Amino acid sequence: MTPDPTVTLDRHQGTALLKLARKTLAEALRIPWDTADEESSLDDHPSLERRQATFVTLTRQGLLRGCIGTLLPVTTLRESVRENTYAAAFRDQRFNPVEAGEFDELHIELSLLTEPEPLEFTTPETLLTSLRTGLDGVLIKKGGASATFLPQVWDQIPSPEAFLSQLCLKAGLSRTAWREPGLDVFTYQVQHFHE
Repeated sequence: MTPDPTVTLDRHQGTALLKLARKTLAEALRIPWDTADEESSLDDHPSLERRQATFVTLTRQGLLRGCIGTLLPVTTLRESVRENTYAAAFRDQRFNPVEAGEFDELHIELSLLTEPEPLEFTTPETLLTSLRTGLDGVLIKKGGASATFLPQVWDQIPSPEAFLSQLCLKAGLSRTAWREPGLDVFTYQVQHFHE
């Protein structure tokens, strides 16, 4: 499935959303921030009021500093960016909350997600060949366990076998759980913008 062109934003809208994310961080950290430009650039885009699932990824000096998002569209795109920016900075339990001294070193990436769709496969081998390296975000579920990797993770883990093994470990499953029966796999695509 290719992303629906009706949900694709242009570079101007993406830049405006990145500024909104930066403003959200600045306000939470009580750092002065000039908001005039981004507020006017966001006002003229009604598409930002549609429901949209997003992930916000924060990095510092090339290392992950926080990543939080939603897989299903529960709020407007504008609100989703605000909420997930705040959550990535302060609620990702893998990291201490972001501090004001880090603000200038943080790099923000926004991922806008299509809705996950079930991936049909009959064997572990067909699962491997069904995944589109670099294009598909992958969500796995088994029992009460679940985990996802955004498509950008393919840059660090280009092998489908290693990708699925690491995703299973992230879900708290064995690294070979993708080879065993009972695993549900969903794929989605993203449009992403970064500073």
